[in-house]
Amino acid sequence: LLLGCELTASTKSYTFQVDEEDDSDHILALSVICLTDGAKDECNVVEVVGRNHENQEIAVPVANLKLSCQPLLSLDNFKLQPPVTFRLAAGSGPVHLAGWHRIMHREDASFEEDDDLSEEDKEELPPIMPAKK
Repeated sequence: LLLGCELTASTKSYTFQVDEEDDSDHILALSVICLTDGAKDECNVVEVVGRNHENQEIAVPVANLKLSCQPLLSLDNFKLQPPVTFRLAAGSGPVHLAGWHRIMHREDASFEEDDDLSEEDKEELPPIMPAKK
């Protein structure tokens, strides 16, 4: 699924969240952040706001765009775990964010039991040979 949102002076944040009842794994990947029509030549700082392992909010700047020197940033499918908020921390935009959302359905929970293979069932790896010169 494709994802797109725009941050502006009047809409400074966008939150992507999934239904907590959903038993699927969700991956959100950011591809590009760019300034769009009407942007001024000012610094536009975009932050990603998420939660750490202690459930505390953390904000991390991911882009600092300026029309005259860096109007676009490719993030090479920077992966995030929803829920996540994108926030325009500085500047007035408009800044467009594009990426994709992948839903990975868990077929059934029994796959975790496969990790308990006995030693005989594990394949032996061949030894690593030194490279020939």
